[in-house]
Amino acid sequence: MIGKLDPEHLALVVSRTGASDEAVSVGPGYGEDAAAIEVGERTLVVSSDPLSLARERLGTLAVNVASNDVACSGADPRWLTNVVFLPDDDRETLDVVTRQIDEAATELDIAIVGGHSEYAPDLSRPMVTMTCMGLADEFVPTGGAEPGDRLILTKGAGIEGTAILATDFRAEVGPAAERGESFFEEISVAEDARHLREYAHAMHDPTEGGVVTGLLEMAEASGVRLEVARDDVPVRDATRDLCDTMGVDPLRIFGSGALLAAVPEGSVEEALDAVRGAGIPAAVVGRVVEGDGALALDDAEVTDPPRDELYALWE
Repeated sequence: MIGKLDPEHLALVVSRTGASDEAVSVGPGYGEDAAAIEVGERTLVVSSDPLSLARERLGTLAVNVASNDVACSGADPRWLTNVVFLPDDDRETLDVVTRQIDEAATELDIAIVGGHSEYAPDLSRPMVTMTCMGLADEFVPTGGAEPGDRLILTKGAGIEGTAILATDFRAEVGPAAERGESFFEEISVAEDARHLREYAHAMHDPTEGGVVTGLLEMAEASGVRLEVARDDVPVRDATRDLCDTMGVDPLRIFGSGALLAAVPEGSVEEALDAVRGAGIPAAVVGRVVEGDGALALDDAEVTDPPRDELYALWE
């Protein structure tokens, strides 16, 4: 089976945290994609992510996915380590992946400071694991949403998934692939986060499982209920067309490129002006109410994270 552990098994993993350290203000937790470590008067934000399934832009996505988690936590991504596993002695793939990593990190002004690389013959495809770090003046958690907050989503649902559909499934989607491939240029949310972090009680990067899983993770981590109308969630025409062709839900496919923020009602217009003033589309998609970690999507109650619908296409 491909994909994240279910919440029950994930709880086992995050319960085992090794030695305690008073400098760690935020450690492992459901929905929290980054750790917060107090270093002097600032906070070191650290996040790790693996990637293996996006064949054509593996290195590009790996850098952006890891750095997005740091950005969503209120920090500017600054340092990166990368671990590259190759199934065989494929120098061409190594050259392509590492070139993509270098180009993406350079574009985001992130220094690659170390890592590891080796052959792993049991793998069927290359795998890249990134650890990104940055410094924040104030950590912004996933689990900070408060009743009364409004939910802002930047760009739209399924940005990353659209790019993957356009490349990994180019033959299946046909001419529509050309429109979707350009979405790779919008995977980073570093700028989105810089404009929203001063207003947000919570921010989150909806990745695997898309916007639906991202919303549910924020609800669970915050101990609140999120109410969202599907029609309020922006979905671009190219995303909708590719998803219709492949029979997947744009709200349930990889969602990197969008930033989800819980913002106090009185700050919503100012926050929207800030992010839109930078040329980044954004919309209010719902609200936060008292609750117990669930998502109300229209009339549907979502309490378990859905499996990302792209996985079935790879199997």
